Amino acid sequence: MRMVLSAKCIKGSSTEIFCNLLNWRVCPPLISVWRRVSKRYFCIWLSISSSRCFSLSLCKPMSLAVNPTMDISKIAFLAFIALSGLCGLANATYKVGVGRADITGPPVEINFMGYANIKQVGRGIHTRVFARAFVVEDEKGNRVAFVSADAGMMGYGLKREVIKRLQARYGNLYHTDNVAISGTHTHGAPGGFLMHLLYDISILGFVPQTFEVMAQGLYLCIKRATDNLVDGRIFLSKTTVLNVNINRSPSSYLRNPEEERAQYEHDTDKTLTQLRFVDVENNLLGAFNWYAVHATSMNNTNRLVTSDNVGYAALLLEKEYNPNKMPGKGKFVGAFCSSNLGDVSPNIMGPKCSISGNECDLLTSRCPAGEGDCFASGPGKDMVESTQILGQRLSDAALGLLNEQSQESTAREVTGDVRFIHQFVDMPNYNGTAYNPLSRKIDKIRGCQPAMGYSFAAGTTDGPGAFSFAQGTTTDNPMWNFVRDFIATPTQEDIKCHEPKPILLATGRATFPYEWQPKIVSDQLLKIGDVIIAAVPCEFTTMAGRRLRNQIRAAASAVGGLDTEVIIAGLTNIYTSYTVTPEEYQAQRYEAASTIFGPHTHSIYMDVFERLTKALMRNETVEPGPSPPYMNDVMLSLNTGVLFDGHPINTDFGYVKTQPGKEYGINDTVKVTYISGNPRNNLFTEKTYFTVERKINEDRWKVAYTDASWETKMIWHRTNTILGFSELEIYWNISPQTLPGVYRIRHSGEYKYILGGKYPYEGLSHSFTVNED
Repeated sequence: MRMVLSAKCIKGSSTEIFCNLLNWRVCPPLISVWRRVSKRYFCIWLSISSSRCFSLSLCKPMSLAVNPTMDISKIAFLAFIALSGLCGLANATYKVGVGRADITGPPVEINFMGYANIKQVGRGIHTRVFARAFVVEDEKGNRVAFVSADAGMMGYGLKREVIKRLQARYGNLYHTDNVAISGTHTHGAPGGFLMHLLYDISILGFVPQTFEVMAQGLYLCIKRATDNLVDGRIFLSKTTVLNVNINRSPSSYLRNPEEERAQYEHDTDKTLTQLRFVDVENNLLGAFNWYAVHATSMNNTNRLVTSDNVGYAALLLEKEYNPNKMPGKGKFVGAFCSSNLGDVSPNIMGPKCSISGNECDLLTSRCPAGEGDCFASGPGKDMVESTQILGQRLSDAALGLLNEQSQESTAREVTGDVRFIHQFVDMPNYNGTAYNPLSRKIDKIRGCQPAMGYSFAAGTTDGPGAFSFAQGTTTDNPMWNFVRDFIATPTQEDIKCHEPKPILLATGRATFPYEWQPKIVSDQLLKIGDVIIAAVPCEFTTMAGRRLRNQIRAAASAVGGLDTEVIIAGLTNIYTSYTVTPEEYQAQRYEAASTIFGPHTHSIYMDVFERLTKALMRNETVEPGPSPPYMNDVMLSLNTGVLFDGHPINTDFGYVKTQPGKEYGINDTVKVTYISGNPRNNLFTEKTYFTVERKINEDRWKVAYTDASWETKMIWHRTNTILGFSELEIYWNISPQTLPGVYRIRHSGEYKYILGGKYPYEGLSHSFTVNED
């Protein structure tokens, strides 16, 4: 527990010391030093070190300091006497808690969310996916909760269900305004939880099993963070991370004003921002890191559940501080959260034509006939290695901030009260004014009915689309307009409102069988001391995010006089695709075509968040706005459940069809095949479908790896649809860190009996030896 009294010198006084109480921070050991701050002032810092401590900074005009050393020594002595009586009164700045929970949905037979590729159906697990939360409460009892979930994005129906479960346990302690839930944007997790038709259509509709496991996991991670609340402190630090991201729409970025682009060295944000949570004894509790990069190192050919690059970074970080724990276990919680990643790709080797290897067209991201699709790739030999390389780089950067010896030089303590503000905004009916950087005038702004442009169907260099669509399309096509109008016809007002976007899907006009895209969005700010987290309901591009950060920072300074650190938390609370700057909108690449509320979308967000920031700093309340519609009771799905499981004659569930070999070495891969039931029968939430076990002695085996481990993979095959036969393959890549010894692999599952009921089974492989090199 500690206090800092940091003083500013006030010119014009010759007899008194004027102090301006500024902030709180960690105290160093007991020291008394003076130095010359300017030609006219001397300063002294007095710090008292203990679990309860103060630090005082005093200034005295140099003109009075005939004997500066003696004068300042007297000041130090008086300050020491004054502060020593107060040291026992200091309290911890915050109560902080962190938590984690498993949110892995059905790993097989359900389409993944992200690429909108109907062929990307799950076949197993590479890594489990988790939700990670922190809860912060100030001395007045003001509390906020933030969650980063290994998910493509967040839907409001899901958040509403999480709040419902929290309030059933805690009353009104948690509510819509003080809880923010953000997705990391992995494209390798089961979908069917967003409750808007356009986002669930490639998943073949709503998937109750995905929704339930995510709702419970999101609730549980906040509950665990709440149960883990202790007196603590928060530190903020930043570092630059290169060779992790590139801009996938550089031609759009170049549309922004040259003088604005000149303020930044790169066309993507390279800064990793970290909030570090510790208790009063400086024990590390958790670290949440924000970095702008798409979680698309694993491309649309991937069929295994994965948390992708940022998820792997989190696993590495947690492994460092939870030694001897399985992935997803241990007290320390480390998260890598999404930010303004809209135009940011992890495929840093850039786009090439998949057949010829030639450069793609810069404006359209197309290749000449016969040269293949325009695909971007990562730094590894394949997508798995690329994921590993980039995850390692992010984890190393976060570890560097946590392991820094001289913490005071790079990290600062977050101080001040906790506040929050939230408002629902009806985007199509929004009217306001905003400065137009193109015309350099104040323009009227308005929202449009949601609509997707032609370039949306072209996809991106991370995952190209279908048919002959190209990015940068600003003209329509009669054939595709006919298809569009068959679904829902845009009005002439819609067409005019979205210009120069040609409308491919008039989603705002489509109502069958229910709403296709949101019209009401969730805008939210969480303030923790001098840090403001801006929870945005979409994917902001690089420059769109930079402008929003600057706008919020300026508004906070103008109203509250507070110099703030603003963090963009992307894909939060509800998903509404992308937001680009007005200039980028004119280029109509994928991100602009997916900016669903028209060319003024970003200007509206700038207007709303400026107003919310001012209200937040004044501690004012705002109207809640119109709530999104409740649609739980109208969800449709074409996904069928598991009918029954069967097994071949002379075998049983858990039978080991393919046994491992007798001996393996480092970098070898062990494969075991089991006769299995359908993994959808039991998701083994917070558990595992299999364990790799190491022999300790004749009576004891210890779990070394699970289905959440990076080194393992689980792949499920349906071998006979009519009879319900299936097999499960388990792969274990023996890494250099593997201890030599005797191992075996155990598989646990459930099968569904044809006459009803689900029953557990287990299979155990022969033991085998792993040798040293």
